[in-house]
Amino acid sequence: MTQRVEHTTVMDRLAIDDLVTGYAIAVDDGDWAAYRALFVPDGHVDYRSAGGIAGSADAVADWLDEMMRRFPVRQHLIVNRRIGVALRDGGAPGDTATVQADYLNPMHLAGPHDAPPGASAGASAAPNYTCAGRYVFAARRAAEGWRLTEVVVHEKWRQLLPAHA
Repeated sequence: MTQRVEHTTVMDRLAIDDLVTGYAIAVDDGDWAAYRALFVPDGHVDYRSAGGIAGSADAVADWLDEMMRRFPVRQHLIVNRRIGVALRDGGAPGDTATVQADYLNPMHLAGPHDAPPGASAGASAAPNYTCAGRYVFAARRAAEGWRLTEVVVHEKWRQLLPAHA
């Protein structure tokens, strides 16, 4: 492998890692325009294993916009990222990649015992719902950089803590 190919491979891996981080931040911040911008126009998302829906990135963003209102506090931790960039003949990096990454997602499920909107933050914002599993991301190089073509969630477990009065 030449130095130029090694440099390109490292830069691609960093860009793909940044794409996955951008995904987590967009969901946690409820920034659905940023979420949509992470995908190619025909991007597909499958959250069915976590009780969600499957569909286009636009349709899933609309669904997330509604669904995530139940979770005013959320934080995706996406770890153990295994990035694979496809190689062309001769070993140069190609234009597609896959990422397997584990996630831990502590959130606060809003309920009747929560402080009303505008009240000072307190114990009611502590995580009381946690889910975890593995993401499988697929990406391709586009004119504007690496973009997601597919996201599939494989939820492994979840925990809902009882509400405190």
